[in-house]
Amino acid sequence: LNDWDISRDAPYFGIEIPDAPGKYFYVWLDAPIGYLASLKNLLERRGTDYHAYLADPALEQVHFIGKDIVTFHTLFWPAMLHFSGRKVPDRIFVHGFITVGGDKMSKSRGTGISPLRYLELGLNAQWLRYYIAAKLNSKVEDIEFNPEDFVARVNSDLVGKYINIASRAAGFLSKRFGGLLSSDPGVEGRTLLDTLRAHRDEVQRLYEEREFGKAMREVMLLADKVNEYVDQNKPWELAKHAGKGEVLHDVCSVCIEAFRLLTIYLKPVLPALAEQVEAFLRVPPLVFADASRALAGHQAGGHTIGEYKHLMQRVDPKQVDALFDAPTAAPAFPG
Repeated sequence: LNDWDISRDAPYFGIEIPDAPGKYFYVWLDAPIGYLASLKNLLERRGTDYHAYLADPALEQVHFIGKDIVTFHTLFWPAMLHFSGRKVPDRIFVHGFITVGGDKMSKSRGTGISPLRYLELGLNAQWLRYYIAAKLNSKVEDIEFNPEDFVARVNSDLVGKYINIASRAAGFLSKRFGGLLSSDPGVEGRTLLDTLRAHRDEVQRLYEEREFGKAMREVMLLADKVNEYVDQNKPWELAKHAGKGEVLHDVCSVCIEAFRLLTIYLKPVLPALAEQVEAFLRVPPLVFADASRALAGHQAGGHTIGEYKHLMQRVDPKQVDALFDAPTAAPAFPG
C-alpha cells in the first residue's frame, strides 16, 4: 500500500487546508466526514447525545455504496475511522448503477432521467421505490430502468394485485357494516391468513439478506393467493343476496386483514403508502411483529376501519414517456 495524498492544489473545491494556503483537502477525505456531521446534526435535533450514541457497543453500522467508490469506502474511510478512534462499519453493501438503455445515468453525459422532473410530472415516488426493489439483489449488478417494464410492474403488481384487495372489500364493509370487522374469518379465510402469517420470517430474512427482488416476488405470490380467495368468494355477488350478509362480512374482513399483512411486508419499501394504509385501518405504525397476530380487536370483532380512500392510481405511460423529454442539463440520479 502506498501513502495516500489527501491534498489537492488550487484551483480546487471544498475546504482549504488552514496552514497550507492554496491547497485543499481531497474531496474523498472531506466528504465521508460529512456523514458523521449529518448524523450529529440529526441526533442533536432529536435530543440524543452523539458521542453516547456512537459509543453504544450494540450499535450496528452499515454502509451502502455504489460500486464506483469501493476503494474509498472499504479502505480509506474505514482507515480514517479506525485511526481516529471511531467505530468502523460492521458491513459494507455495494450496489451497481441504474442504467437506461444500457447506459449509466450520468448528468455530465446527459443520460438518464431527472428525479425532479419525475416528481413534477406527477409520478409517484413509491412507484419507483417498488420498481427498483423488485429488481434489486445482494449482488453488485446494474439495474436497468425500462419504461414499459416500469409501467407493467407497477400497474400489474402494486395496483392490480395489492391495492386492488382493499378496494374490492372496504366499500362493502363501510356501507353494510359501518367499517366493523367480523370476528370469524371462517375455515377458508383462517387458512389463507395463516398462510400469509407463516411467510413473515421468510420475507424478513430476504430483506435482511438484501434480496429485495425475491422479497417482492414472495409478497406478490401471497397477493395472488388473496386475489384467488376474492375471486372464489365474489363479494360483489354475495352483496346481491340478502341472506349472504354474514358471509359477505367475513370475506371482506379477511381481505382487509390480508391487506394489512401484505402492507407489513411491503412497508420497508413503501413507507409512505404504508402510512396511508395505517390511517385507513386506524392502527399504530405497523412492524413485522404485528404479522403474528390479528388486527387489534379483530378476534373479538371490535375493530372498526376508516373510510377507504383511493390509495394509488395506475401509471400513465405518457407520464413516463415525458421523463425522457427532459432537458439533458437536468439533475440526474447519481451513479
